[in-house]
Parts: sequence; structure tokens; C-alpha cells
Amino acid sequence: MGERTELLGLYWTLSGPVEVHTGREWSLFDIADRCAEAERAGFAGIGLWHADLEHILETRTLSDLKALLDDHGLTQLELEFLQDWFVDPGDERRIASDATRRLLFDAAEVLGPHHIKVGNIPGTPCEPAKLAERFAELCADAATRTDARIVYEFMPFDVNVHDVDSALALLGTAGAGNGAVAVDTWHMSKLGIAPGDLRRFSAQQIGWVELSDGRFADMDDPIDEVVNHRRLPGEGEFDIRGYVEVCRDIGYPGPWGVEVLSEDLRNRPMPEIFRRAYETTAAQFSGSSAEVA
Repeated sequence: MGERTELLGLYWTLSGPVEVHTGREWSLFDIADRCAEAERAGFAGIGLWHADLEHILETRTLSDLKALLDDHGLTQLELEFLQDWFVDPGDERRIASDATRRLLFDAAEVLGPHHIKVGNIPGTPCEPAKLAERFAELCADAATRTDARIVYEFMPFDVNVHDVDSALALLGTAGAGNGAVAVDTWHMSKLGIAPGDLRRFSAQQIGWVELSDGRFADMDDPIDEVVNHRRLPGEGEFDIRGYVEVCRDIGYPGPWGVEVLSEDLRNRPMPEIFRRAYETTAAQFSGSSAEVA
């Protein structure tokens, strides 16, 4: 029997009908129901977005949440998302970011996530040296609270880190042992970063991999496309299996996430969302020696 391949159903994939970045971001699916459904579908873990975590903590404690995860055998967890952490202290964006940082770090101490995801969704410009300095500071702060890695998700909207060169420069200058990049196959494909290009990263530099499919041709509205029209792994044009193969060759051990922001998927019945997300992602590993879990 091969090594187990653990899959995580990430927040935007399993959230159901939410208003991505524009309104109510917390899920109408109760967290207990999500944990139970994730276990039934076969996932080894789930993801939590900061606004959803805040909503959960209105009626439950972090200990309650940890017990739910444990009771359903969900041993892997993603916590996200931290942005504006590189903005100068005192800026209102940084004040809000610091509050989210405290929320995520407090949760990490109790929940023991695999990683905490950070980045630059708004596309705020920052000088490379300053960005690396602030990333190093963020990683050092995290290390005092959690063993979770801090993974930087680079994407087309990020004017600072949007290719392999700038990602490697960030990691190299920051020099943080607990810092790494997050590889999202949607962003890689849209940035023109082919699977083979990832071989420039070492195993240590890739801290997280998530799978999402789509079309190479851009829609007229890129924001609408990225939050509403992604496709489940294997149902689009991207080389999902190629990215998996290269990351494995480099030495990335898993776990693996599925992050599909799709209006169609969000409006389907909860059991169907979880089942389809798991089955399509697991299929990307079929034919390997690994047992998918």
C-alpha cells in the first residue's frame, strides 16, 4: 500500500453561497455540518477563511472547534487570509491586518494548522526589500506562536510577486525558515508558469499546493472569473496532473488542497459540493502508488 495522499477541502470550495470579497463571507453551512460532511466525503481536513472563523467564534470557542475537527478525524487545516501585513504601522489597512493576524495566530495556537496563507489580493505596491523585511518579521512573529508555516500565495493581481523570479527573491531575501510559497494551479496557469517552471523551487520553498482548474483564455471581467468561474480539477484546460507530478518530484510531501471559487458549485446542495470536490481532486492522483485519503 502506498503513502496516503491527504486532501483538504478549502474554504471557498466548501463554503456554499457566500459573497466573495463583497459582502457576507461567512458560510451559512454550520461548521459542525461542514466537518461531518468533509469526513463523509473523505477529506483529511478543511480550510477556514478569517471572516468565517470570526463568525464561528461568536457561538463556539477555539477549543470547541478543535474538538469538532478531532471528532471527525480532520487532522489537516488551512487558516487564511492575511493581507496588508507589509503596509506601514498606523495605516488603517495595517491596523485591520494586525487584528486579523491576532485572530489567525490565536487560532493557530489551539488548532495546529498545517499553514497560514498570506498574500496581496488588493495588489498593493511595495518595494521588494521592504516586502521581504516585513515577510521576515511576520514569519518571526508567527514562530513565537505556532509551528504552522507562513505561505505566500502569489497571483496575477499581486504587483510585487507574480513570477518565479520575484517569489524566489522574496524567500531568499527574507531568509525565514518557516516561510514558503503557496502554489495555486489557477494562479500558476493564468501567470503562464508551467509545471516545469516550478522545478526552480526547492522542496523547502514550496509550503503548500492547491488545485483549481479553468480556461487559459481570460474572460472580459477578470475579477468575476477568479471568484465565480473556476472549475474543479480535471474539468478545465490546466495541466493539473503535471503540477502534481512536478511538485512531488521536487519533494513536496502534501497535503493537497482543492480551491475552486465557482458560483455554480456554491449553489449546489451541500453533499454534492463536498462529494464532487473530493472525487475530482482525488482523480488527479489516480494511477499513482499513493492511497488517497
